[in-house]
Amino acid sequence: MVKEEVQQLLNQLIQIEHISTTLYLAMSAYLDRKNYTGMARWLRLQSEEERTHMLTLIDYLTGKDGIVKLSDVPQQPSDFGTPLETFKRVLEHEQYVTNAYRQAYDYITQVDPQTTVIVLEFLREQIDEEAQALTIEERLKLANNNPSALLLMDQELGQRQNAGGTA
Repeated sequence: MVKEEVQQLLNQLIQIEHISTTLYLAMSAYLDRKNYTGMARWLRLQSEEERTHMLTLIDYLTGKDGIVKLSDVPQQPSDFGTPLETFKRVLEHEQYVTNAYRQAYDYITQVDPQTTVIVLEFLREQIDEEAQALTIEERLKLANNNPSALLLMDQELGQRQNAGGTA
């Protein structure tokens, strides 16, 4: 069975991914309501990706005979402001997630080398997650609330494919 401290750490990461899933889903619903359907699609797919991360961690923990403890997820807002404000929040959240995985990695390397591998995989993935969020935020700043530019960004983000390559 997995050590108690490792189990607690993995459950904390599961909770973070669970919150990420609901946060991005709430953002998606909000932007869809505002008719930014491409941005909504991007966020919906991001929500699904975070859910996949959560399930990967759950499978890893249960595969080590650990106990998964799913906690309540805080209610998410129903208004996220402008697309720029929404994606600023995405970037801030991804930076928070990166920091959590960084701290987990620093700790886990001392107590469980096998679990270090999975935490490192997620930490590496955060490089791309933050880069995507930063690029979108910077491009929305360039758009400067110009309706034509926002619609182009919306259209571009709507072309995102899920991890399997299909919509």
